[in-house]
Amino acid sequence: MTPPNLKIGSVELKSRVSLAPMAGITDVVLRQLIRKYSKNCLLTTEMISSEALMQKKGGEILEYRDNEYPLAFQISGHKPFMMAKAAKMLADRASVIDINMGCPVNKVVKGGDGSALMKTPELAADIVKAVKDAVELPVTVKFRLGYTADSKNYLEFAKLMQDAGADAMTIHCRTRSQMYGGKADWSALAEIKKEITVPVFANGDVTSPESAKECIETANVDGVAVARGVLGHPDLIHRIEHYFKTGEITDSVDLKTRIALVKEHLDEEIKLRGELAGIRFTRKFYPYYIRGVKGAPALRHSLVTEDSYDKIISILDSIND
Repeated sequence: MTPPNLKIGSVELKSRVSLAPMAGITDVVLRQLIRKYSKNCLLTTEMISSEALMQKKGGEILEYRDNEYPLAFQISGHKPFMMAKAAKMLADRASVIDINMGCPVNKVVKGGDGSALMKTPELAADIVKAVKDAVELPVTVKFRLGYTADSKNYLEFAKLMQDAGADAMTIHCRTRSQMYGGKADWSALAEIKKEITVPVFANGDVTSPESAKECIETANVDGVAVARGVLGHPDLIHRIEHYFKTGEITDSVDLKTRIALVKEHLDEEIKLRGELAGIRFTRKFYPYYIRGVKGAPALRHSLVTEDSYDKIISILDSIND
């Protein structure tokens, strides 16, 4: 399972596993927790609106650390000239510029961004061309199988993105209408790999080393992009990398370590956002860290409704096997 190193344009990757971008999730804090375990995976920021960047907005989304490389900054938008400007603004801190054409959220799609671009493939190609012309970095694209089950255009779209200059692509193996439900169709990507020469990463339902291996074998892709599987398990990408390298399945970290990780997650979010904002931001992560523990529903309720740092730590300290 260990192939030669992948190249995305001029960037050589020592891992065939990447962190998929997730809005409101893959901030600098989560990326640091993943980097604690995986030294080589390609990390990706949250989606950054090109419109917001033009207005000098971005805040915590733009935060990064020097140990994160290789690091892709993902931008969203539907105006080629504005996407090019956004890419230029981020070029001095990015290894790769990734273009979001897969986000299914209504407020994003209604503005013509995200997966809405799969309905306007020529515009999508113009965006890739504009960004390629604006920066010397590799440019990648993330998209879906199509907008609906009746309009799957992933093969034509992939060809168009490559022709426009995309150096690699990540494909979420669902349609926009599926959102995050249903089963990801990895097999669809095998068709793409017959036509596309740039690296292709598969995204969707990769939640374990075994599923990562099955995904690569089914889709015949170059790598996998892991998303929700890392929640509560920031060591997952490393475990997948280890499996690809050695064929050995290793256990995830034990509960004691997970509790230590969620405390670190909370502390770092507070440093980044301030105490109350950090506490409230971290609430979304608790259910994943404590999944499967005795009394998890009651613990989850207590954690997501508590604003006192000391009380949260006390609750976490009470958790055991």
